[in-house]
Amino acid sequence: MLIIGIGGGTGCGKTTVVNQIVNELSQDEVGVISQDAYYQDLSHLTYQEREEINFDHPHAIDFELLSEHLITLKSGSPIEQPVYSFHEHNRTSETVEIYPKKVMIVEGILIMTNQQIREMCDIKIYVHADSDERLIRRLKRDINERGRDLTEVLTRYQSTLKPMHEQFIEPTKEYADIIIPNNHYNTVAVDIVRTIINEKLQA
Repeated sequence: MLIIGIGGGTGCGKTTVVNQIVNELSQDEVGVISQDAYYQDLSHLTYQEREEINFDHPHAIDFELLSEHLITLKSGSPIEQPVYSFHEHNRTSETVEIYPKKVMIVEGILIMTNQQIREMCDIKIYVHADSDERLIRRLKRDINERGRDLTEVLTRYQSTLKPMHEQFIEPTKEYADIIIPNNHYNTVAVDIVRTIINEKLQA
């Protein structure tokens, strides 16, 4: 199994890059796991307490479970991936069965902050975008898709998201095998990744 890690700041365009990579490949052989499914289980906290959690800090992610799941997939067995609710700031009682594929893409802003996950990735990709562009994308997504209001998003950006990006995410560029600038449509880097994947699939 080839494991590809794709990181980068919030709103940098990771999902776009993942889709560009996956679109021309067989979905029977390529799977995607999102870090967003692996936020810590906070059922022991009230909703108000969960609202105060810094979800942009590496401690917010259950990297232990994610690592176990990647090891299980690599061994050829399926996993029960958690389902996370952004409205409740918590996992739901549901899970999704994920089957092992020849290529697994693991994407998320904090993926490369964890040494164990980094070491499991055969290819590490960092998607870079201008900070203003990332903020605009974050605003649109959180308001339209996650039911947040403008003040809430801007407050979280200034108090946690931006400082966490500077402290934890931006430095992970040094671990990347490939850095993809996503201010403009970048085909060369994506084509290189596709070529590597195709070689793996044909092996």
